[in-house]
Amino acid sequence: MKNREQQKTVKTAMVFLGFCLVAYIVIPPLFWHLSDFITATSSSSSSSSSSSYCPPCFCDCSTQPLFSLFDDLSANTSFSECTKKQDPEVGEEAQSNFTELLAEEVKLKEAEAVRNQQRADVALLEAKKMTSQYQKEADKCSAGMDTCEVARETAEEALASQRQISALWERRARQRGWRPAATTVTHHLHSHFTH
Repeated sequence: MKNREQQKTVKTAMVFLGFCLVAYIVIPPLFWHLSDFITATSSSSSSSSSSSYCPPCFCDCSTQPLFSLFDDLSANTSFSECTKKQDPEVGEEAQSNFTELLAEEVKLKEAEAVRNQQRADVALLEAKKMTSQYQKEADKCSAGMDTCEVARETAEEALASQRQISALWERRARQRGWRPAATTVTHHLHSHFTH
């Protein structure tokens, strides 16, 4: 019963971790595309005489760590438009570098997910081994208890039989004049103190 509950808990945790990993990988690119779309839509709906404004982009993406890159991108919602308008060649290079970084990060996350899955599988296998070992010990204990119970019942039957035989011999001995030693000693002491 506990083994099934543990398996169900592990499966639920793994499904939850899978959903979190997929959300972590999928949601940021969707957010960037959506923000680009909203920015493009809002700039096309503005007056046709005014050119679309791109906020200045103050990032050198190749020198910044990957995690701070996401913070900077959330400030500049139209990264691709900004880089393309400044210099088309630089924009394409930056876009390809950015794409390579994202692809590399996705590969790293996938590798980490595989390692986590392998660790979880090893932990589950060890838990199954321990459960099997405890089950074997419990079966041995149960078999030992059964053996002890049978031995106790056999001993009780033998004791009852021996008591019957002892009672029979004692009855025969009394018929022939035998008295128990304790009764003789008590009788002898009683007669000694009364004189």
